[in-house]
Amino acid sequence: MENEEVSIFVEYFGGSAYIKVLDFLISGYGFDYSMTEIARGANVGWSSFTNVWAKLLEKKIIVKTRNVGNAKLFTLNKESEFVKKIVKLDWELTKLATDSFLSEKEIKA
Repeated sequence: MENEEVSIFVEYFGGSAYIKVLDFLISGYGFDYSMTEIARGANVGWSSFTNVWAKLLEKKIIVKTRNVGNAKLFTLNKESEFVKKIVKLDWELTKLATDSFLSEKEIKA
């Protein structure tokens, strides 16, 4: 876990279960996942995940997309203003970090 790479989003907002789940879903924007896939992908324990999950459902940040066998699949709610803004913020933070990294490389070159 010490060698776990941290996204810019998690670096800025911390490594809470809520942030890690949001980060995973933002990274996979447009795809749908089972609850188990999300918990594993976000590297969050199941009990922490279920607490986060309840909040995400309550706030309509995630929506169910379909069933595959017994699994229910979910994705970010693209209609949510919160989701639109958080995805845009993630993109802007990544762009800032990339620009900063590139300018540091330029200075050293």
